[in-house]
Parts: sequence; structure tokens; C-alpha cells
Amino acid sequence: MGLRIRHGTILTMGEQQSTPPERLIHRGRKFDFAVMTTTGRSGRPIEREIVRHPGAVILVPILREDTGDALLFVRQLRHAPGERVLELPAGTLEPHENPFGCAARELEEETGYQAATVTALGRFYTSPGMSNELMHAFVATDLGYTEPSPEDDEDIEVVRVSIGEIRGMIDRGEIMDGKSLTALALAVIRGVLPPDVLTDPGPGT
Repeated sequence: MGLRIRHGTILTMGEQQSTPPERLIHRGRKFDFAVMTTTGRSGRPIEREIVRHPGAVILVPILREDTGDALLFVRQLRHAPGERVLELPAGTLEPHENPFGCAARELEEETGYQAATVTALGRFYTSPGMSNELMHAFVATDLGYTEPSPEDDEDIEVVRVSIGEIRGMIDRGEIMDGKSLTALALAVIRGVLPPDVLTDPGPGT
């Protein structure tokens, strides 16, 4: 399946500020931990613990069906909160990997679907108070099934969610993943998903 890439909605980020001195305290498998030394208003040095991250992608995969459009979510065990979390497919950029290529790879690995069209929705910092992780959001359409190939440390269940179910699941706390909520919001802003995915349609609608 040939991949069509649309570049139009990735925005240029503002100029970065000069980086204060920092020291590496741990080099991890996917990201690093460091201590940055900044200067407070009084001139006193302040140490800040930060996570250096290579960046990541998240996808809003739209599955066109005769019974109505649905989104592909994944449910997987997240050890930090200690529970299986429902979220949109996502993953970390490999060294020198293009975000579009990473998005296509992660979609197929986690869900078993390939996308003929991957369109950028925008990008955002996930936790700027502690990390420089920059998340690239995409919508994936024209899906065709192949077979999932999750990584060895991933235990993933693919969950099909009709678009009409999403708002209720958010209200009930069934979708609590922050990056997924942000990607859904970007999809609504870009006109990819209807506004009532996130807003109350009101009585009689």
C-alpha cells in the first residue's frame, strides 16, 4: 500500500532559548535524565531535574465502515499508573527517524493496520515542566489490515471505538490519557472529527 503524506499542518516552533548547563545523571534505553542548573531571580543557582526525550508520535486512525466511522485505540499495561490504559496508537522516534515514517511504523506495529494517507494535525509538548518531549500528531486514513507486530515489552489489545462513543467514554473516565485527548482535540480543530466528539451536543440534537 503506497503511503501518501500531507505536510501542511506541521507548524514551525518558536526559536529556542539558550540552554543552561546540565549534567547527565542516567542514560536510559529511550530517554535520558539530567539535572539542569538555572539561576533564580535572587541570583541563587537552582537545580531542575529534567527528562531529555527524542520525541514521539501519536495517531488518530479512522476506520471507515458501513455501520459508521470508528477510531482504533489500543489498551496496554502502563506500569507507572499500574493499570491498563486506553489510548491512541503512539510511539517514540528512533534516532534520525522522520515523524511521518515513525507514525506509519507505529500504526502497523500496534494495530496491524497500514494507512494509505497520513496527515499531520500539529505537535505539542507533553510535559514541558519536566521534559522536552515533542509529540507529533497525525490522522491516518484509508486503512488496510495486515498484522500487528508489537515490541517484546508491549501487551496490546486493539479496541475499535465508534466516533459516537468517544464523548461518553471521556465523561466516564474511560479515556484518561492526556496525549490521546490532545490529539482528539487537534482532530476536532482541524475539522477531521465532528465537534461533538468533545463537546456536549445539547438536548434535542
